[in-house]
Amino acid sequence: MQQNKTEFILLGLTQDPLRQKMVFIIFFIFYTGTLVGNLLIILTIKLSRTLGSPMYFFLFYLSIADTCFSTSTTPRLIVGSVSAKNVISYNECMTQVFALHLFGSMGIFVLILMAVDRYVAICKPLQYPTIMRRQVCIILIIVAWIGSFIHSTTQILLALKLPFCGPNLIDHYCCDLQPLLKLACMDTYVINLLLVFNSGAICSISFLLLMISYFVILHSLRIFMYTRPPTTFPMDKMVTVFYTIGTPFLNPLIYTLRNAEVKNAMRKLWSVKITSESK
Repeated sequence: MQQNKTEFILLGLTQDPLRQKMVFIIFFIFYTGTLVGNLLIILTIKLSRTLGSPMYFFLFYLSIADTCFSTSTTPRLIVGSVSAKNVISYNECMTQVFALHLFGSMGIFVLILMAVDRYVAICKPLQYPTIMRRQVCIILIIVAWIGSFIHSTTQILLALKLPFCGPNLIDHYCCDLQPLLKLACMDTYVINLLLVFNSGAICSISFLLLMISYFVILHSLRIFMYTRPPTTFPMDKMVTVFYTIGTPFLNPLIYTLRNAEVKNAMRKLWSVKITSESK
């Protein structure tokens, strides 16, 4: 189907010049913290011999997913906040949609694997080394990547079917499916149902699995998305900000500041580096 629009204009979080400067400063700090924190975790786990357990294996891939997830949207938000006109091409827009869903769903799948790992460690401690051996962990990560790719491919194929022949103003700071549905010059009811079913099924199943795993863990310790019209609501931007920028920023803090093993491994790596440089 021929596309009449070759580019879109992202309206961002605000049109006020003063607030745009605040957005630039705040999210530049957040994005820098996200990159530094996650890259530090990646390097620490990769170089440390003491962090070889399945939990840190999965944490390694969670940090990769978070870094890529945040990078798919935040740099454009930062640049767009100081640009007179934040234009994004059609191809770049579709690429952003694909990346958002690929790395977003990968992060969810890795969190599920981490919950499963904790479940096995707490509820089946004697079988834990056998069940969560390295080969099994690698297979689980491969399955997570495949599932993420299938999900994002399904989303982008549906997005590519949308014709855009009217306004090209996206009331958002990134290309997301709901704002794009609002701009499409066709009846999007069926496509919206398919999009919601695809994303909603993943979110619902993931949430259910996480709740079940944590319930079983807590029980063991005691013993010993919905359909909606294609409309962009003001709260959508804040929710998107939280899960595309806030979550990748907080994860390194959660898994380092509250984890003695990771902090000790970081200290050893940095002390070795400083000692070698001083020589």
